[in-house]
Parts: sequence; structure tokens; C-alpha cells
Amino acid sequence: MGDPKRAGDWLAHFDRELRDRPWREVLGEWWPRLLPGIAAGATHGVIRVGHAVRVLRTDGENPQRLAELGQALGYWAARWQPVPGAGPLTGRSDVPTALAAVPRIPTQTGGIRDRLGRLPDVPDWPAAVAALRPPGDPAGAERTLTELVHRAGLDYLRFGHGNPVMLVHAVTAPTAVLRTLPALDPALWAPSVAAAWSATAAVTSVYAPPTPAPAPAVTVGGPAEVFARAARHGDAHVVKLADAVLEAHAATGDARVLAAAGYAGQLI
Repeated sequence: MGDPKRAGDWLAHFDRELRDRPWREVLGEWWPRLLPGIAAGATHGVIRVGHAVRVLRTDGENPQRLAELGQALGYWAARWQPVPGAGPLTGRSDVPTALAAVPRIPTQTGGIRDRLGRLPDVPDWPAAVAALRPPGDPAGAERTLTELVHRAGLDYLRFGHGNPVMLVHAVTAPTAVLRTLPALDPALWAPSVAAAWSATAAVTSVYAPPTPAPAPAVTVGGPAEVFARAARHGDAHVVKLADAVLEAHAATGDARVLAAAGYAGQLI
């Protein structure tokens, strides 16, 4: 895992796996192996898996959707990359407190691999990546992830100007994990929360500026209009963020989070 030169081998492997075995069985076997490398491809590995699983769960199986899942798993395996210092959650903080305490790397330059490589040198990082309170049961895991997506969406309105594209992933990575939970054994839900938190915290640390911007002026319509505007905009990250914040709005009822999609459209 983590060798991009083996991408073709991984794609062939998962193509065979998904032709020979039920997709939930394949996912259940490989999810805990892939999860520690959640930073893969700037979190696009888990994001692609989340999209594929959501459609398989809602629309049913067909060869194209199974192929999409296989390609997503293969991409994740080939790009597998851990978040430095990530592990089980041992903290007592709720999501807003933990997010507010995420330190920033001092030099925010270079690609994501370079930036993640600087995290071990940040004195407060080990405590920050473990600071979130672990969920006590599967229902708690779902609530924590829902709150993480919600708060990360609100944080985009404060810090998105720092790197409008990359900070989208602080929202879409935990969204992908949340969408995958129903297809997993509940025993995997708590480690899934820990990995999703590490991804959001890491992206925040290496791309978000230390100082928030003033509240942006964004016209917010209803959910349908928010997504229609994102679709007209056409940028993939604007569309993905709109997709994520619509779910956050549906889960929390907080209309403020919808503005994140419009703000991304202004910035990108």
C-alpha cells in the first residue's frame, strides 16, 4: 500500500474481488486496512469510496457502480498515506473545542505530503490529534461525525480563504466516512471517527490560516438553489462541498452551513 506505481495492480485486484465476492464483504475486509492511510491522495481515496458506497446503498448494484467502488478502493490503496501521530482518540473535547484548538504548521507551502510531513514538528499537534472525545457507542459515532461535518463546514466560512480548494476536504473527508458507516460492522465505527477527525484536523492544520476572515457576504437560498448554483459553477470542489453541506443542513437544521458552498463558489 502507498506505492502509486502499483496502482494498476490494485485496480486489477479489486476488480477481481468485487466480481467474486459481495461488495459489503470486500469493503468490510479492506476498510480497516485502508483507514489508517486516510490522507491518501489528499483524502480523495476515502472520498471516492464514500461516493461509491452511498450509491450502492441507495440505488442498488450494477456493474458500473461496483467498478466505481473497485477503482476507489484501488486508488486509496495505491495512495495510502497516514496522518502523522494519528491513533485512537483519548481526549475529552467536543468537536467545536477540538477544532478550535488545532495548531497550524508555521510554513504553509508546498504540496500536502510536504505539509503533513511538518506536523510532527508542531509541539501541540500530538495532543490536538487525540483531543476529541471518543464516541461511546455506534449512535455516538454517527452524532460525532455529523457534528464534525457541520462544524468543519462552518469553519470553511472563517478560514476557506486560506486555501479554497484544499480546505474543502476538511468537510468532504468526514462526510465520506459518515456515508460509509451504515455499510460497516459497528465495531469499525469508533476507529472510523478517529480517522475522520485526524483527516479534518490535519487539513485544517496545514492549510487553514491562523486568523479567520470577516464573515463573507453570501446569498443563501434553499438547499435546491444552493446545489443548483454549485452545479452551474461547475468546479468539482464547489459541487462536492455543496453536496456535503446539504447533508449537514438536513441533519442539523442549521442554514448557516449552506453558505459555505456559495463562499467556495466565490473563492474558486
